[in-house]
This record gives sequence, structure tokens and C-alpha cells, in this order.
Amino acid sequence: MTKADIVDRLCERVGLPKNEATEIVELLFRTLKNVLSEGESVKITGFGTFLVRKKGTRKGRNPQTGEEIQIKQRRVVTFKPSQQFKALVEKA
Repeated sequence: MTKADIVDRLCERVGLPKNEATEIVELLFRTLKNVLSEGESVKITGFGTFLVRKKGTRKGRNPQTGEEIQIKQRRVVTFKPSQQFKALVEKA
């Protein structure tokens, strides 16, 4: 599913014009990105939680040369589904 598919479903279900539905979807994703980039989590009840985690430095290996390298510290976004969402996916 793409952003365009989400916009189309929003138009079908709510009856919004396509340009308004696009604006709403863009605003939602922009807000999620901004909040996560600030290091805050986003909890959507019944769906799940997006968390920003810090990964420390670690040793890795270049697969082509086998040379050992240092992988830098970084922040990553993780998703933890809610119990309702897990149950829904398991039924499918």
C-alpha cells in the first residue's frame, strides 16, 4: 500500500476531495517524522508505538574484504505493535 492508496481509501470512506485527503495524509506523516526526529515516541492506541532507540557503536565486518570495521553510534526507529494489532495479524 502506498500513500496514494491511503489517500484513495480516505476519499472513498469519508468522501473528502482528493486534494484535501492528500493534505491530511501528508500532514500526518510530516507530524510523525517531526516528532520521531526529536527523539519522542508516537503511540497510536490499537495500532502500536513507534520508538526512537539509540544503538551504540559496535564492531562489524566488511563482507567483501573481511576487514573488521567500527560501526558508528546511531538512532533508529522501531515499531512495537499493540496486542489488538498482533491478534488481527495472527488471524489473517
